[in-house]
Amino acid sequence: MRSKSVIFLLLFAIVFVVADANVPFFKKKRKVHTSIRNDSIAPDSMERPAVDTMTMDSLQLAIFRHNKQIDDSIRLDSLNRLKANGLEAPVEYASNDSMIYDAKTRTAYLYGDASVKYEQMDLKSEKIYINLDSNIVYATGAIKDTASRKLEGTPQFKMGKDSYESDTMAFNFKTKKGLIKNVYTEQQDGFLSSQLSKRNADGDIFLQHGRYTTCDKKHPDFYIALSRAKVRPGKDVVFGPAYLVVADVPLPLAIPYGFFPFTKSYSSGFIMPTYGDEQDRGFYLRDGGYYFAMSDKWDLKLLGEIYTKGSWGLSAASNYNKRYRYSGSFLFSYQDTKTGDKGLPDYSRQKSIKLQWSHRQDAKANPYSSFSASVNYASSSYERNNLSSLYNPQTMTQSTRTSSVSWSTTFSSIGMSLSSTANLSQNMRDSSLAMTLPDLNISISRFYPFKRKHAAGNERWYEKISVSYTGQFSNSISTKEDRFLHSNLIKDWRNGFQHRIPLSGNFTLFNYINVTPSFNFTDRMYTNKIKRSWDAARQVELADTTYGFHNIYNWDLSLSMSTKFYGFWTPNRKIFGDKIQAIRHVITPQVSFSYAPDFGARRYGYYDTYMKTDADGNVSLVEYSPYRSGLYGVPGRGRTGSVSFSIDNNIEMKVRSDKDSTGFKKISIIDNLGMAMSYNMAAKEKPWSDLSMNIRLKWWKNYTFNMNAVFATYAYEVGADGVPYVGNRTEWSYGRFGRFLGMSQNISFTLTPEKLKKLFGGSTAEDDSNKKRNRKDEEGVDTDIESNVDEDMIEGQRGAKKKSGGGKAETDDDGYMKFSMPWSLTIGYGITMRENTDVRKFNYDKMRYPYKFTQTLNVSGNLRISDGWNISFSSGYDFENHAMSMTTASLQRDLHCFNMSCQVVLAPYTSYNFTFRCNAATLTDALKYDKRSGYSNAVQWY
Repeated sequence: MRSKSVIFLLLFAIVFVVADANVPFFKKKRKVHTSIRNDSIAPDSMERPAVDTMTMDSLQLAIFRHNKQIDDSIRLDSLNRLKANGLEAPVEYASNDSMIYDAKTRTAYLYGDASVKYEQMDLKSEKIYINLDSNIVYATGAIKDTASRKLEGTPQFKMGKDSYESDTMAFNFKTKKGLIKNVYTEQQDGFLSSQLSKRNADGDIFLQHGRYTTCDKKHPDFYIALSRAKVRPGKDVVFGPAYLVVADVPLPLAIPYGFFPFTKSYSSGFIMPTYGDEQDRGFYLRDGGYYFAMSDKWDLKLLGEIYTKGSWGLSAASNYNKRYRYSGSFLFSYQDTKTGDKGLPDYSRQKSIKLQWSHRQDAKANPYSSFSASVNYASSSYERNNLSSLYNPQTMTQSTRTSSVSWSTTFSSIGMSLSSTANLSQNMRDSSLAMTLPDLNISISRFYPFKRKHAAGNERWYEKISVSYTGQFSNSISTKEDRFLHSNLIKDWRNGFQHRIPLSGNFTLFNYINVTPSFNFTDRMYTNKIKRSWDAARQVELADTTYGFHNIYNWDLSLSMSTKFYGFWTPNRKIFGDKIQAIRHVITPQVSFSYAPDFGARRYGYYDTYMKTDADGNVSLVEYSPYRSGLYGVPGRGRTGSVSFSIDNNIEMKVRSDKDSTGFKKISIIDNLGMAMSYNMAAKEKPWSDLSMNIRLKWWKNYTFNMNAVFATYAYEVGADGVPYVGNRTEWSYGRFGRFLGMSQNISFTLTPEKLKKLFGGSTAEDDSNKKRNRKDEEGVDTDIESNVDEDMIEGQRGAKKKSGGGKAETDDDGYMKFSMPWSLTIGYGITMRENTDVRKFNYDKMRYPYKFTQTLNVSGNLRISDGWNISFSSGYDFENHAMSMTTASLQRDLHCFNMSCQVVLAPYTSYNFTFRCNAATLTDALKYDKRSGYSNAVQWY
């Protein structure tokens, strides 16, 4: 009897599956457990069907056992029925707990991590019900804890790039419409949620009682409460009345409507203007216009502004970018500013422009050629008439503007490079400008003209002679803004061509002395010269410019010789032991000689004279150079010849290492002790220069001590009026070494917890890690299989366990909370010693001025109280005024979604600046608050 029942059930299952013509084809993803648990809970609206447990288990077992056999026979028929029902593809389903199909209601029930996939739709939930007649899928979570009544395994819905999380949702396969309860979705930088949402076939979502926030917490710190909203995923959100809620407290900040763009792609659209009132120009609408999204490579933004008293302005801005080639931006702005009432004395009109251009070439575009531009030009009246600059004192106080455009190319085969620049410098105070267009540079790298192509034997001395070349052509002008466009290229512009050809060599004399001779030749080419004369009648100097080709040159030569002397001293072992191996003293003397003839001689023609007769009839001879207005100047007058002496000393000690008994290390005693002096052979008086000395010590690991001092060569003498002056007699003639003029020294030190701990004999975290690593290397690998575990992996797991705690404090190895408060303190001290040249304080007995000390003390620090709090300060002390120098303190607080900063200036000027703004780029301009100590409306800068 039992066998007959089983056969009957199998036949019934086969007939049921084949005969039902309206059942679409469902593709199983994996096996499901068909046993129905008695403790399963379904929502009140969707309770499990009242079917006998044993009957349903037997029916499903029969279906699953014969599913493979009937799958092929019904596939074609099922696909035909899919098209009839409007479904274009199979529906894949899976569940880990159980699955039930109710033949009467034609509904499939999936329990336990269920999932349904249809085309681009992917739905996962704890419970999923599918009605085959209405093509509706229903998903919800399960209440596993009856006390908290909290849903778990809530639906996660994905359709293409859109994803949603909700408590309960229903979706229609055919119309692709859905109804979602308590939806939660992420859109670019923000998060959207609502109590009830409706999705249409286009993917748009209509929200009721929604929230928008950029806080990624499940319970956000703030949100914008939206009464109604429409969301176009990946594009924008348009909402009706909304208000701001912070820490669950509604604020009286509401707006009637709003718009949030989400799209990352370029799109054209209107730019809403800002409005306001300006005292001299009236009510205004500014920064409004249209944005053109031309392509992914460039865009265009057109803006305008208009005022009720007649002022107006236009601007165009563009950004361009071609991958691996170049990128840049361009801005042009024009303003027509009218102040006051027309016809009245206070009426004025000014036209101003501004041009900005920034261009950058990618390094991969061309390795041999480059082009860049940085143009920032504005007429002097532009910043005074621009409202954005009026509220930015830093822009208004900018006295100079610089612009440059440069191009360069290299010919590597011959070692030549070309570069050209166009430079513009503006003085905003007096509206003057200096422009160079172009500035062309040609250079040839060093080469050896006498070197043999096929060398044989030793290198000849003449093969060490090297030559290089540098040429520069420039064309420039200095004028006012209003005269620039009316200037004459020949008469007003200055131009010239300069060539530099240096020759040098490096030889060794007697195998110990290094000899370096050099010869430098400089040539200048000008297109005009200015002859000057004196008009005795009008008592003025006359200038006559003649145009033509004029060539002037100069040359000089130099010779330097240097060598090294080594001295070693081995301490007595009986007295000093074997710790010190040797002390080495290195002496490096150097002598240099330079010479240049007198190019002021008449045979060169670089200088000329004219007779000047003043109003009293006195006649004098005035010397001048017709080329002194040239771009590259004129060779100097007078013969020059000097001999320079310098000597450097270095003392090091070689000692035995404490860590390695066979190793040695070097200790620097004096890193450098040097002095330098020169003698001018062409000077008729005081040919000796002052003696300069410097010392450098490296006794500490991270600090180098430097000190420079100067000793005067010539002594003081007292004139007939009793005033001391520097005479021609040297200090040596009085038996003195030299007069100490002074010295300067700056010392700075930064103190951190690590340095402080190391200073008192403690070990830092880095030292502990190094010791542990060295100990592990010394011990080698443990051969015990059970204990042979990678300790680095264990430490990584421990660190992961410490960090994973949902914001819990990090603990140390003993389980206590790890205390960490990073801080740094930098102390800088500077002292300068020099002569106090006050005649009243001169000591006539010692023939000396007293010394004057100038001291500076600066202190700055940083303290990080916690992960979100940071305090920094800087101050100092002025020893001359006996007061505090500039003292500032700032406080920064990271509030997860917001950032707060406060800066206070205490001395000598008192001011403050407080800023509170949202971190998200979407709301950084909308949710912000700035408060400054100084603010003025329509301030006029002069």
